[in-house]
Amino acid sequence: MSDKSASVSAWEALFRAQVSVLRQLNTEFPTDQLSFTEYDVLFNLSRQDDRALRIRDLNRHLLLTQPSVSRLVDRLVARGLVRKESDPGDGRGTIVCLTEAGFDLFRRVAVVHADSIHRRVGSALSNDELRELERLTDKLRLNTGE
Repeated sequence: MSDKSASVSAWEALFRAQVSVLRQLNTEFPTDQLSFTEYDVLFNLSRQDDRALRIRDLNRHLLLTQPSVSRLVDRLVARGLVRKESDPGDGRGTIVCLTEAGFDLFRRVAVVHADSIHRRVGSALSNDELRELERLTDKLRLNTGE
């Protein structure tokens, strides 16, 4: 078990690194096509086998409040990037589905975003360090119960 000082120090370093890298990624993100939060929705939907999630499950993946997610999904529906369907297993539930147009836009933006991530993260760390970073951050996330 680590001591409190080391835990706080490591968290501060991780948090500051994330903020610094995100600032850079935000400046390079193609916001003329998609906002960062819209991209996050499309990203999470694209990772599902059927490219669909119940809205309450989508909420768990995003750093937004439920009403904000609902408004964001409505904007994406209006743009034809996602569609909403009733949950056949629970009529009260809503399923958000990625459309082909939404998936195509996601892929185009993802290529640009991946290049940016590679420049900002991949240029600073070796492949071994990247794998270790992934292992450590996964371990932290899993310790939260998610």
